[in-house]
Amino acid sequence: MQKTNTKDMTSGSPVKLLLFFAVPLMLGNLFQQMYTMVDTIIVGKGVGVEALASLGAADWLNWLFLGLVTGLTQGFSIQMAQLYGAGQRERLKQTIGTAVLLTVGAAVLFVLVGQGGLRFFLDLMHTPDNIYAGAEIYLRIMFGGIPVILAYNLSASMLRALGDGKTPLYAMVIAACINVVLDLVFVMVFHWGIPGAAAATVIAQVFSFLYCFMVIRKMEALSIRREDLRMDRGIASRLLMLGMPVMFQNIIISVGGMVVQYVINGFGFLFVAGFTATNKLYGLLEMAAISFGYAVTTYTGQNLGAGRLDRIRTGMRSAMAMAAVTSVVVSAVMLIFGPAILRLFVSGDPAQMDEVVGIAFHYLSVMSYFLVILYALHVYRCGLQGLGDTVMPMVSGVAEFVMRVSAALLLPMVIGQNGVFYAEILAWTGAAVILITAYYRKMHRLTGGQKTRTVERNRDEET
Repeated sequence: MQKTNTKDMTSGSPVKLLLFFAVPLMLGNLFQQMYTMVDTIIVGKGVGVEALASLGAADWLNWLFLGLVTGLTQGFSIQMAQLYGAGQRERLKQTIGTAVLLTVGAAVLFVLVGQGGLRFFLDLMHTPDNIYAGAEIYLRIMFGGIPVILAYNLSASMLRALGDGKTPLYAMVIAACINVVLDLVFVMVFHWGIPGAAAATVIAQVFSFLYCFMVIRKMEALSIRREDLRMDRGIASRLLMLGMPVMFQNIIISVGGMVVQYVINGFGFLFVAGFTATNKLYGLLEMAAISFGYAVTTYTGQNLGAGRLDRIRTGMRSAMAMAAVTSVVVSAVMLIFGPAILRLFVSGDPAQMDEVVGIAFHYLSVMSYFLVILYALHVYRCGLQGLGDTVMPMVSGVAEFVMRVSAALLLPMVIGQNGVFYAEILAWTGAAVILITAYYRKMHRLTGGQKTRTVERNRDEET
């Protein structure tokens, strides 16, 4: 049986464990962002600025459903990591079986809601007429691929729960290569435009899932039996208690983003195109933060299962230090090379190109200066989730929503349309304050309880 990629994070140097787990995830996220960017670059260059704006109009709605998918599967992985850390292998397999059944049900529900409510959502955001059709066809295809995206995310979450960050990396490399080739063929050769870009992304995800699935089948800890594929109500309740708050958190964040998109749609399609170009780099900005977050979730989950609270404290300090340094490096790269990268996304009239790039780089600069706040947000949010607390991260999502929407609606009235760029920064800040406070309170309660149990155990031994 294949076990070489799994990692027991309850012993050894926290810095090395977190770094070696996070780096493959960063590379995997890089390839995932690469094929997302390739979609945008090829559509922007090969089809035009209006097509680029169409993808932008679809962004937050697409992220809403992707947030449902990742939130659910990320919540499931918390329980899996804790069971693996505690050495409860049979319970782990039963949990995986229940998670698979819940994921199948979620796939059906998400597809029905996405396809049925698509036009309502686009109308609600006041999507401009000249980019409406492009946004709709892109989302129709992406929503049709939700079962595949769910299957990949569940598989990747199972692997990450056991400390395997390499297999999702290899899966993303495969997907990125396939997506680039299909993008070029579908858009540049067959001239299928936006539908071709969407189809390329879904097909690439199929291959990433198949690769993860083949690896999982060879891993003893994850190889479930037919009798494990049953709906255990107790396990299902626990999984949903962990997954639903994460999912709701992502919904709230996405709805806030849709309100921002509604505001931006009122500034004209060139502003939408510029905003879209930077949003495609948003993934690169937070790529390492997401990777550190996944590493922290697995690390804290396994160590909580093993009762190693001392290691959780040390690991969180190490994770935050590494995240802060990484955020500074990423910011510097974006500030130096941002204009050149942004020009990859646009084509057409030189005056329009200059305007779009100017809007995009202004937004990119604002986010780069405050990027460390986003990295702290991911580390502490995922630390809490690994500790089994998905409620406070959900509360932080509500804070993000309030700050983002308030800033997007009010700041443009005070300092002009560029005020909308600061909505993200204020949203990050509000959430980070809540998460950092909640983490230290949670650890205080856990360590206090552990000390009490230790004192009582020693007293019993003496008597």
